[in-house]
Amino acid sequence: MATQDVPGLVEHLFRREAGKMVSYLTRLFGFSRLNLAEDVVQDTLHQALQTWSMRGLPDNPSAWLMRVARNRAIDLIRRDDHFQNLAPALAELQQVEAAADEPVSEREIQDDQLRMMFACCHAGLSAEVQISLILKTLCGFSVTEIAKALLASPDAIEKRLGRARTFLREAGTLAELTHPTDLPGRVTAVYQAIYLLFNEGYHGSQSERTVREDLCFEALRLALLLSEHPAGARPATFALVALFCFDAARLPGRVDAAGFLIPLEQQDRSTWDQELIARGFSYLERSASQTEVSALHLEAGIAALHSSAPAYERTDWPGIVELYDRLYGLTPTPIVALNRAIAVGQAQGPAAGLRELETIAAVSMLKQYPFYPAAQGEFHRLAGHTAAARTCFEQALRLARNPAEVRYLERKLEALQI
Repeated sequence: MATQDVPGLVEHLFRREAGKMVSYLTRLFGFSRLNLAEDVVQDTLHQALQTWSMRGLPDNPSAWLMRVARNRAIDLIRRDDHFQNLAPALAELQQVEAAADEPVSEREIQDDQLRMMFACCHAGLSAEVQISLILKTLCGFSVTEIAKALLASPDAIEKRLGRARTFLREAGTLAELTHPTDLPGRVTAVYQAIYLLFNEGYHGSQSERTVREDLCFEALRLALLLSEHPAGARPATFALVALFCFDAARLPGRVDAAGFLIPLEQQDRSTWDQELIARGFSYLERSASQTEVSALHLEAGIAALHSSAPAYERTDWPGIVELYDRLYGLTPTPIVALNRAIAVGQAQGPAAGLRELETIAAVSMLKQYPFYPAAQGEFHRLAGHTAAARTCFEQALRLARNPAEVRYLERKLEALQI
């Protein structure tokens, strides 16, 4: 790899490896030193950027990062006078040093990550704090990214993470799952965090790029990891994996060569990954092994109908509306209402779509979301209301969050001139 490509690789590895390293170091050094684990990971990735730029890539970058992170943590603890006066800490350090030259198995790393997932979802932490902690420690999100993903201020996220670290430091140990009845309350937060990670990659609202495939596939990897463990092998997990497979399969068709959004109706479906779609149907079938029907099941079902349609014109829009009706009954959020209204417009015509958009109960919460006025603009365009469509697309353009969305909406406006 060329030297100039190293920064991009390190950024990619940060998303993929940071959670693994923090999880592993936290098991070695305890939750009381979570800050140390995060600082060591940052230092290690900085060292990788410098070293690899000068010397080239190691044979196994992931193993290099894990080894350097472990050695760096051991060195910091050895030099800390506070630990030198504590016999238990010294005994612990000796155990860690004895294992320092042993390779870390992939199974060991996976178990560490699962342990960290569920530990972050301790009952003593609120749901919003649990999700913030997972996004920070396991997914490599910055405070700013978490704030935007959760529609909160950076200061609020800093406070949440501070509360979480204080709580876990006082707890002093990983909060293991000790009984199956503990699982439902914790796994919901795990689902939400992984879902948000995929969503940020799929929509890319915080990036110059409108699609971040690395985030999408990291979310898929974590969902698969959860599904392969006895504690997480449950219908809703399989539905989550199916949803990610269907959506990830369509990533190649979502942007053009310049990185700009391609509307669903214009996408080249031959670029969609049929192997991933097949895998999605396999997991969707596994998710139906019980009578449980969760919001994730319904979202996966909607994605399945999109993925199986041979052409946009042959999409089963009435079936999608039916699934959105059920989904809204479970999760009556403004975004679900917006997507349902769009599906109604496709199934019943633009006038019906506009009526649904206007009657969304919490429409005020969508006023800053560019795709609400964009949906209005599209239905006005289809209904032949050119002036109204232009007004809506101009409003959406003012709300655009990245260059790709700007260009997408500019194209919508340009098409009105033709």
